[in-house]
Amino acid sequence: MGRPQTKRELRKLLGAFGYYREYIPCFAKIAKSFTDLTSKKTPNVLPWNDEHQTSFESLRDMLRTSHVLRIPCIGKPFTLHTDASGCAVGATLGQLDDDGVEQPLAFASQKLSGSQCSWSTIEREAYAIIWALNRFRDLVYGTLVTAYCDHNPLQYIRECTLKSAKLLRWSLALQEFDIELKYTKGSCNVVADYLSRNVVH
Repeated sequence: MGRPQTKRELRKLLGAFGYYREYIPCFAKIAKSFTDLTSKKTPNVLPWNDEHQTSFESLRDMLRTSHVLRIPCIGKPFTLHTDASGCAVGATLGQLDDDGVEQPLAFASQKLSGSQCSWSTIEREAYAIIWALNRFRDLVYGTLVTAYCDHNPLQYIRECTLKSAKLLRWSLALQEFDIELKYTKGSCNVVADYLSRNVVH
């Protein structure tokens, strides 16, 4: 995860961190130096100093602690959020607790190759789901996975399998998993979206 260079990148970072703010002690205090940078007085290219770097590293490190990442309950359904940008794919894996609150288990992202970057948007979105399922295969195999994305690539795959060897392979690969696809607005898919657009190259 690279540091944000512009206000737009900073707002996306705050959205990703803010999604899990209830798990991060003193989130508002740590993130204050970031929110100050979103003011109209701040230039678009961020003036980054040691305080901002310390806050950035602190929040990033906290996302990897046991305060945020939970231990998976084997056999319990999983939630998977995926997204694809023009250069990378990202995913988050979670499980709902007894109160229906999603508990995060893992984060992942991967840069796309040159040929993958030339795929259509729907193909990249479909690949993001297949890649994420295989990435977390040891955890999710044999258990219901509800996948959330801002496209409907699985329907596309099922309708077009006879037209493309690639889509046929993906369709067959998906049959190994117990998966249910649900649409979510891009604005609600902030963490996977951030991961897919902020891979350090």
